[in-house]
Amino acid sequence: MACLRIPATDLTASIRILGSWLSGRYAHSDLPKVSFQEYRKKSVAHPNVSAARSADERRVRATLSSFVFGVATMYAMKSHMLHYVLFMAPSRDVLAEAQAEISLDNITVGKTLVAKWRGKPVFIYHRPQAIIDQERKVPLSNLRHPESDEERTIRPEWLVMIGICTHLGCIPIPNAGNITGGFYCPCHGSHFDGSGRIRQGPAPTNMEIPEYKFLDNNAILVG
Repeated sequence: MACLRIPATDLTASIRILGSWLSGRYAHSDLPKVSFQEYRKKSVAHPNVSAARSADERRVRATLSSFVFGVATMYAMKSHMLHYVLFMAPSRDVLAEAQAEISLDNITVGKTLVAKWRGKPVFIYHRPQAIIDQERKVPLSNLRHPESDEERTIRPEWLVMIGICTHLGCIPIPNAGNITGGFYCPCHGSHFDGSGRIRQGPAPTNMEIPEYKFLDNNAILVG
């Protein structure tokens, strides 16, 4: 029977490998240890100092950084939104039409000036004292749309209102109709009194009072 002969060199190598396996050595241990020291923060770089000792400092630094970043972000958002708000704002010519300054110098007692504001007629009625007294004596229970004369005027002698009938938008005629010193709508027969309140006819509400103020004794600003 023939025998298998193994060369002496191969046998020696096999014995060395077997010895390494039996001794539990699976990898070389002579590689240098990896150091992350250069990536550590300076506040915690010392190996013998606890990280808790610098925790407050790091917390304050992180909070301050977050606050500064948040304020900068909010300021940037405000500037960006302001750009859109200004873009959508009305132009100067539109703003100029939003208000109308009206002189009262040439309006004698008992007369009505018809001015234009935002494409609408505005009645400025210089009322005599008799009309003021007449309208203030009217009981509110007699009115379809109860409003006192004091609620509709800033100064008793001046009545400022939009001269449009609240029925279908016609323009009433000043100092006409069944009410002394009142207004009459020729389209469908609505009668308004000397305070612009509906008294007869199909109009459902009183004539509208616009926003206005007196600049002085001789001028008003409507709008």
